[in-house]
Amino acid sequence: MSKTSFPRFPAGQGSLQGLRVIDLSRILGGPYCGQILGDHGADVLKIEPPQGDDTRTWGPPFRHGVASYYMGLNRNKLGMQLDLASDVGRLALMGLLEDADVLIENFKTGTMEKWGLGFDVLHARFPRLVHCRVSGFGADGPLGGLAGYDAAVQAMAGIMSVNGEVDGEPLRVGLPVVDLVTGLNAALGVMLALQERARSGLGQFVEASLYDCGLSLLHPHASNWFMDGREPRLTGNAHPNIYPYDAFATRSGALFLAVGNDRQFAWLCDELGSPEVARDPRYASAGARSVNRAELRAWLLEQLATCDGQALADALMLRGVPCAPVLKVSEALQHPHTRHREMVVSIGDGYTGVASPIKLSRSPASYRLAPPL
Repeated sequence: MSKTSFPRFPAGQGSLQGLRVIDLSRILGGPYCGQILGDHGADVLKIEPPQGDDTRTWGPPFRHGVASYYMGLNRNKLGMQLDLASDVGRLALMGLLEDADVLIENFKTGTMEKWGLGFDVLHARFPRLVHCRVSGFGADGPLGGLAGYDAAVQAMAGIMSVNGEVDGEPLRVGLPVVDLVTGLNAALGVMLALQERARSGLGQFVEASLYDCGLSLLHPHASNWFMDGREPRLTGNAHPNIYPYDAFATRSGALFLAVGNDRQFAWLCDELGSPEVARDPRYASAGARSVNRAELRAWLLEQLATCDGQALADALMLRGVPCAPVLKVSEALQHPHTRHREMVVSIGDGYTGVASPIKLSRSPASYRLAPPL
């Protein structure tokens, strides 16, 4: 049987131009990692099983029979179908790996080893290959080898316990934050391994687990607990350490204030026509404002009730007070600054998505390929 050749990609640009990546992953964390690398010039070959990536069916909405969920994670990739449970599929993969720099996979721990494709085997044959695994809990330990999904890890890693209204129940964060940060850490791990390979000439095994990444998101709750041993509690939109860092109702919609220091608080009070409040001992320092947040919140709600939220946000931001109106997804994606930052990208007539947030001056991201249909 002839060797399976790495496909030819459209000429691209970016800091990773010439890097060849095989993406065997499905669902979110691994594909997001592959998309990050592809956006910055890598040639990413996405290999799916005969039934396809599960997220192809995670809709509606659908276009051309493919769910939007899949479309949001798999641009700048060419597609191929292989059954790695078969000898033919594994042989084809080995042929592709001869030309590859990076392998991304998120199979259940032990699956690649069962197929004879574990790191030790691949490293012996392809010593320069960087093998990146996205897993639920890692390979060993009390939970080693178990499958993990974003929401379950949000629950187990303590994220849900600090997300929710003061008098409510713990809530899942409304986006797959654990999966996304795991994909980011996987991409960072790949880049670290490639940087080290430039010195040693050798690839290595990179792992990013959902559980580890979930725990890494616990700032400042983890550092607070390490210092005083108090169990963090639900605070709604409020920050556990500083105030006012919370959402407030105005005459025309919700406004989020993110006041981080005494100077910003003085500017806020001045804009509200009450500069003397910034000198009140109850509110004159960050620590005092945090302790006396209930009284401060009541005063702010009274002051803001008659304000136009957008106008006040514009005025405060010009003064240097971090704040923002609380926008809907559609409003955020159509905001003039979103357009100015080129954060929405279209490829052809059938794909629109959120662009790469990583801006490089000489080797920017590029968008060559819509997700494979």
